[in-house]
Amino acid sequence: MSGQAELVRLNLQVAVDAALGLPAAAEFAVWANAAAAAMQPGWSKSRWLAVRLIDAAESTQYNQQYRGKTGPTNVLAFPVADHLTAQQPDEPELGDLLICWPVVQAEAAAQGKPVVAHLAHLTVHGVLHLLGHDHQELAAAATMEALETRIMRDLDFADPYSDAEATRVRPHMPAARDYDRRPNGEPAAGRIRSHE
Repeated sequence: MSGQAELVRLNLQVAVDAALGLPAAAEFAVWANAAAAAMQPGWSKSRWLAVRLIDAAESTQYNQQYRGKTGPTNVLAFPVADHLTAQQPDEPELGDLLICWPVVQAEAAAQGKPVVAHLAHLTVHGVLHLLGHDHQELAAAATMEALETRIMRDLDFADPYSDAEATRVRPHMPAARDYDRRPNGEPAAGRIRSHE
């Protein structure tokens, strides 16, 4: 990020055949840092964020395991518990985002949006979840959507919620009890290793 300290250090993992149209890891980092900067977390060190692009089968598995829902979903956010971050003071972690690439493509097409705009929105949305926002209550949803809209406009994207209510995308986050474990069952405490 030019002119600002890097709040989020990104590890992009691609577990799908998405060579065509996939933004570079640097773009995901810009989106994640914009969301973190909007929250002004006051961290003394940047945090690691893993963004994993997954297929529908993997998304379906985690959606069932962590949310009890069938089928794939667009994004799942797994924040690292504060007590685990405190155990890693030299390499603190923010969490993991699992983004289902086929769902992103299908939703973007259905909503008439560029795939990159929808991917940027889901990244911003997921980072805001990792930083404590949710949309379970109407007032919280309105606050989160306004923040997302401002961030997306600052990134030169259109308002992600300008579509009709029926086409709104509300990405999801697993229950709090699942936050201290990675989707593979390992404790969410170690440094995220790059697979780029």
